[in-house]
Amino acid sequence: MAQHITRRRLLSTAGATGAWLAWAAAGNSAHPAWASPGFPSDPFTLGVASGEPRADGVVLWTKLAPEPLAADGSGGMPSRVVPVQWEVATDPAFRNVVARGTERATPELGHSVHAEVAGLEPAREYHYRFRAGPEVSPVGRTRTAPPEDSDDGTLTFALACCQNYAAGHFTAYEHMAAQEDLDLVVFVGDYIYEGPGQGDIGRGQIPPREIFTLADYRVRYGQYRSDPRLQAAHARAPWLVVFDDHELDNNWADEVPSDDQPVEEFLLRRAAAFQAYYEFMPLRKLSEPKGIDIQLYRRVDWGRLAAFHILDTRQYRDPFACGGGFSTCPEAFDPNRSILGFEQEDWLSRGFRESRAGWDFITQQGAFVRRWVDKDGELKLKMDAWDGYVASQQRVTQAWVDAGVRNPVVLSGDIHSHWASDLKLDYDAPDAGIVGSELITTSISSGGTGEDHVPGVHPIFEDNPHLRFYTNLRGYVLNTVTRTRLQADYQCVRDVEVPDSEVFRRASFVLDDGVRGLRQIYDGPSSTGIAAPLLSGVERISAIDDLIAWESDDEQVGS
Repeated sequence: MAQHITRRRLLSTAGATGAWLAWAAAGNSAHPAWASPGFPSDPFTLGVASGEPRADGVVLWTKLAPEPLAADGSGGMPSRVVPVQWEVATDPAFRNVVARGTERATPELGHSVHAEVAGLEPAREYHYRFRAGPEVSPVGRTRTAPPEDSDDGTLTFALACCQNYAAGHFTAYEHMAAQEDLDLVVFVGDYIYEGPGQGDIGRGQIPPREIFTLADYRVRYGQYRSDPRLQAAHARAPWLVVFDDHELDNNWADEVPSDDQPVEEFLLRRAAAFQAYYEFMPLRKLSEPKGIDIQLYRRVDWGRLAAFHILDTRQYRDPFACGGGFSTCPEAFDPNRSILGFEQEDWLSRGFRESRAGWDFITQQGAFVRRWVDKDGELKLKMDAWDGYVASQQRVTQAWVDAGVRNPVVLSGDIHSHWASDLKLDYDAPDAGIVGSELITTSISSGGTGEDHVPGVHPIFEDNPHLRFYTNLRGYVLNTVTRTRLQADYQCVRDVEVPDSEVFRRASFVLDDGVRGLRQIYDGPSSTGIAAPLLSGVERISAIDDLIAWESDDEQVGS
């Protein structure tokens, strides 16, 4: 456990810690250089990745770790600074290299590399690789965004979240990496799970306990990043990433842990978790953590076709209302509470007003739509999602309505099941108009295999007509975007506990440009292979309490 330290002392040193990390990220180090490195084994065991695409460049990532599971978190690397060369080419054989450079991988940042490449051509596919001493990395594929004034072409991106190593195989990533036209992967949280998570499929987490220190987090990320399917997805396309809760601690909120851990110890844990997150993600240096803080909310444009407003719903939120869980109380409606913090809310509203994009994607973690009104009219709000911050939810919705956003789409995860929903300002008014839509991706593996509900609906759909689709299987959402429409294909893995299980399309929805409301165009076979009819005339199943209990249990530490 971390040593005792007062909260005042920790916060007072956060600035110094941030300055130290910025110094280290610039390639500075207190350790000597290793001019001619020689490794006992492959230092590129964690693969390569790219992220944060712009019209003229992208971030390239790797991390030197010949022993990624070394208990001290060193990755098997000595305490020396290693020069790492990178190359970018227009072809996978590197006959036409268009950019190259060198980064200093330091022990202070776990020998991670974040190369911010600029000067590339827009809307172009590139290939990249790294070299350290005599060793050469695998080759990755990436692409740049279109020119800032372009809304032509097609954007294909995968929406994913929640990958629990112990709960299932990362089969979805192998399928994702095989997509020929994949431009981008959008990951909305729970990249690792911090709990013990010792499952029964032979994929127990390392260390085999809940993690607290920087070394612990480095080892856990090293285990996840060693998975070949995850590596393939990272090498296939650039990623946009943001965390949720399990990268640190289940259901944490700002400076408040979810359990009885002393706040001082939690803040030390938070600083360690954020540093490890930065070390393992293809993020720009502007996201270097500063002590207990990390800058993750940002905007990424894909020309004028799409804008991704990437939100952080953890660092700035008010503590949970109503004692947490599923309930209803006046505190949940308090206009002085926010899930984003008022500064981030203002930033988002300004982004809506200034946006010139055809499609604005509000990219974040928990379910945005109000889901839980049962057959007796009782409102059940999930305190850990936007439902627990009703005024904040309404302010954000009103902001895109007032700004006249052309096509607002919320991208979400967290709840380990696929959902498609239409969004309203007033869910209690039967004639209230639709003002946007939400696509919620299920988990990659968290929660185990799950099951499909033929005909694919949630038991409370009859009492909540804005809900359009649900299935409790694992997978991801494949989105194809043009100027005139968005198509969301809900991809499902038949059984994540079985290696190489089939991945199939369960349902497809379309949003037409300028038209509010999802339109279903496909309802495919269930996990049992039984064809499912389109979602209409569904008999209500009175099982809401069971589903609430399942969702609550499924999000516990190491589930």
